[in-house]
Parts: sequence; structure tokens; C-alpha cells
Amino acid sequence: MNCRPWQHTVQRTASSALAIALLLAMGTAQATMYRWVDGNGRVHYSDTPPMTFQQSGGAEMSKQGNIIKRTQSETERRAEAERQAEQARIQQGQQKQAQLDRALTSTYTTQAEIDLARDRALEHHKLAIRGAEIRAEAVEKNLADLRTRIANIEKSGRPVGPGLQEQMAQSTKESLDLKRTILNNEDAMEKVRAKYAADKARFLELTAKP
Repeated sequence: MNCRPWQHTVQRTASSALAIALLLAMGTAQATMYRWVDGNGRVHYSDTPPMTFQQSGGAEMSKQGNIIKRTQSETERRAEAERQAEQARIQQGQQKQAQLDRALTSTYTTQAEIDLARDRALEHHKLAIRGAEIRAEAVEKNLADLRTRIANIEKSGRPVGPGLQEQMAQSTKESLDLKRTILNNEDAMEKVRAKYAADKARFLELTAKP
């Protein structure tokens, strides 16, 4: 009787069993553990991650205790996003400053040129203020005349006509508008002086010899 087919079957079965055992052993050796800290500060270890793993964060570890993967907590992810956003803002600010510096050094070659540009910008506002002041003088004279006329009419006991009242309202509004124009241009002049003073200081920094 030939037993070789039976022997081959036994050998194949044994080989398959051995392979399965090896695979299981390898799977067990390569299985991971999870380490996390709960809300009370207690450290936990488990073969499966908790339901809150994405919120609490933790580490995926091998059986030998080596960290395979680190999962950030929700707080850590938020802090990291804020840090990256701040870095982006800083970088944008640096890029903008570099553009301004290039524009400054390409526009001016001396401090005197900056002073000249400042004076030109101020002259526009000075003319606007002077024009408003001249017009304001005329309006104030008209208002004084209107007040006198209205006072005389009221003293006589007669009613003030709607036309005179309308003139008074229009002149009063114009006077307020002119005062506002003067104040706005004065504020603008202060901003111009501050801008060119900053440009001049930065120009000195950029062109200073080491």
C-alpha cells in the first residue's frame, strides 16, 4: 500500500497550521495599544481607543511601548491652527513691509525728497482750509445779518417769514459744514505729517551705512 499521498496531505496540513500560527503570532506581536489621558488627568492604556480619542488625543503604541502615531487632542489642534494662523499673519506682515521698503527706496533717494513730498501733500489741505475759512467769514457775516433781521421782526411782534427762516437754516448748515471741512483737513494734515515722519525714519534705517 502506498502511503505517500497521505503523508503529503499531513505535511500540507502541518505547514498550513504552522503558517496560521506564525501569522497569528506576528499579528499579536504587531498589535497596537492606545494611551490617553482622561479629563481627570488619569493615564489609560487599552487595546482599543476610547470613543473620545479624537477629542482627548493620545498615542498609538506598539506592544514594546514604542509610539507609532500621535493623535493631537482637540485643544492641541486648535492651538496648532492658531499658531499657524499667527505665523501666516507674521509672514504676510513681513512681505507687506518688504514691498513698502522697496517702494520707499525706489521713490526717494534723499531725505529732502521726502520732505518735499510731505510739503506738497500738506499744501492741498492748507488750500482747502484757507478756502473754507474765507467762505466761513462770509457765511458768519450773513448769519449775523439774518439774526439781526429776525430779532427786529420778532421785537415788532410780526411773524418771521418762511423765506427768512429757510435762509437762516441754510446758512447755519453751511457754517457747520465749513467748520467740519476745516477740522477734517486739519486731522488729515496730522496724518500726513505722521506718515512722512515714519517714511523718513524708515528710509534712514534702510539707507544707513553699516
